Amino acid sequence: MPPRAKRAKRRVVVDTSVVVAGIAGFREPYEKGRNPSADLLFNWADTGSFVWLYSEETLAEYKAVLGRMRVRPHIIGAFVNQLRERAEMVEVRSHGILSPDPNDDPICHCSEDGGADYLVTLNIKDFPQDRLRAVVVRPDEFI
Repeated sequence: MPPRAKRAKRRVVVDTSVVVAGIAGFREPYEKGRNPSADLLFNWADTGSFVWLYSEETLAEYKAVLGRMRVRPHIIGAFVNQLRERAEMVEVRSHGILSPDPNDDPICHCSEDGGADYLVTLNIKDFPQDRLRAVVVRPDEFI
């Protein structure tokens, strides 16, 4: 019997809403199952169970929004360093409107140009499935 083909890891773009909710889930001692966004972040950091895709624009958005949410700078820095070291950067070349919220277009473009399998968000309505190749899901659906 031939060996099983190795299954490639899922390629995923994580919306800023999930990053913010996930980091907020670590304010209290982390408990698996309490916060699906925190579970997603923990799972990625602990096991690398999927390929996190990001672009310079999405990274800048993560940093700006976390800063506005008053997340401590050293936590933002640690998160950004983890992404730069372990995630895959996508060079975004596409432009145009894909989302009803123009602020979400960089997430959409990262997903499209990075060949994402999934786009994980808490704001499903901002990522129309009929305009994206990636499957749009909530964190609890992805885990």
